[in-house]
Amino acid sequence: MKVNDQIICKITGIQSYGVFVTHEEYNGLIHISEISDQYVSSIEEILCVGDEIEVIVLDVDEENKRLKLSYKQANPIHPKILKMVKIKVGFHSLAKALPHWVEKAKQRIEEKK
Repeated sequence: MKVNDQIICKITGIQSYGVFVTHEEYNGLIHISEISDQYVSSIEEILCVGDEIEVIVLDVDEENKRLKLSYKQANPIHPKILKMVKIKVGFHSLAKALPHWVEKAKQRIEEKK
């Protein structure tokens, strides 16, 4: 394992200051500043315990098997999109809204018949 490697980790815990993950025999931390370039009011709106996520390795402590990681470097948002859209929520919030959107679409289809 070395700096700048892109790896997949499993989230084991979330605190207000960051996310704890595991990868093979390593434990890692993604500090809240490495989640997004945008303001993050609640990490739980973006990530959940049990998720497997891609991250970039920032630092490796081989002696203690610890990693410092970056989520935002592995999952960049194109600058043009940032200019056009104010991003406030993560994918989990969208997943929660999806059933409502599907139901509304079904109602519109039924109304057209």
